[in-house]
Amino acid sequence: MIVAATGFFDGVHSGHRMVIDKAVAMAREADGKSLVVTFWPHPRNVLQLDADKLRLLTSLEEKRQRCLALGVDEFVVLPFTRDFSNLTASEFLSRYLIGKYGVTHLVLGYDHHLGSDDVRDVEQRDRIVRLCGIVPVPVSDSISASGRAVSSTMIRDILSQGDVVLGGSLLGYRYALDGVVVAGNRIGRTIGFPTANLSLYEPLKLIPACGVYVVSVTVLGKTHLGICNIGTRPTLADGRGQIVETHILDYDEEIYGLDLRIEFISRLRDERKFDSLEALKKQLKKDLSAARKFKI
Repeated sequence: MIVAATGFFDGVHSGHRMVIDKAVAMAREADGKSLVVTFWPHPRNVLQLDADKLRLLTSLEEKRQRCLALGVDEFVVLPFTRDFSNLTASEFLSRYLIGKYGVTHLVLGYDHHLGSDDVRDVEQRDRIVRLCGIVPVPVSDSISASGRAVSSTMIRDILSQGDVVLGGSLLGYRYALDGVVVAGNRIGRTIGFPTANLSLYEPLKLIPACGVYVVSVTVLGKTHLGICNIGTRPTLADGRGQIVETHILDYDEEIYGLDLRIEFISRLRDERKFDSLEALKKQLKKDLSAARKFKI
């Protein structure tokens, strides 16, 4: 038995995990193999469907790591091209799932659409899957506290408003950004708050709303508590555009050029303009005190 789950799975959120967990459990019970088949890049990028507004919850590597952590035996990435987008559901199932990977069972979420024919009726979708020689395995949707089905779009909207607590709850883990530390203007160091400026590895990764957040910071294999500012630094008015800068508590090592991962714990406040650097420094001390109440 080869049990597959297919989709873009951006965020690998709680709804996605219901599908993937089912595939893994079925495969293990039958001493078979579980398979996640995903695509890259995002279809909206290829088809130019409002692509300029698309931001991702997970990079391809993050998605791979999260799927494998769920016990998936194999993680397959299919290049999404315009030609690929023209495949019907039957062509995709026959050519790829059966022809390349020998899939016998396909786990399907509540809103799973297959192929260019974009069949939305569940009974018709499952009928097509059966006709291709695959057993469809339906999974019910994951419902949020608001009564809405959990989706990547919902979580993107929530994070874009700065609610990292609710966003993390729906994801099932703290939302994170990964990148490399780049040089800044070092003004933070002059007021006793040196910051690590982050250049993201995935340029389409969603950045939460501007503001000040409590974060956990992983660098050189160790995790620390930190305060992250996302915004344009209006007090300094240095014209650098939006930046992601993090002050690591009780840490004063040079880490330029190193990998950095920040996970969002809570939002402290909006970003705002102060009358002076001294006023900014006083607020940062308050932020520091508030951040210490949280655990990594």
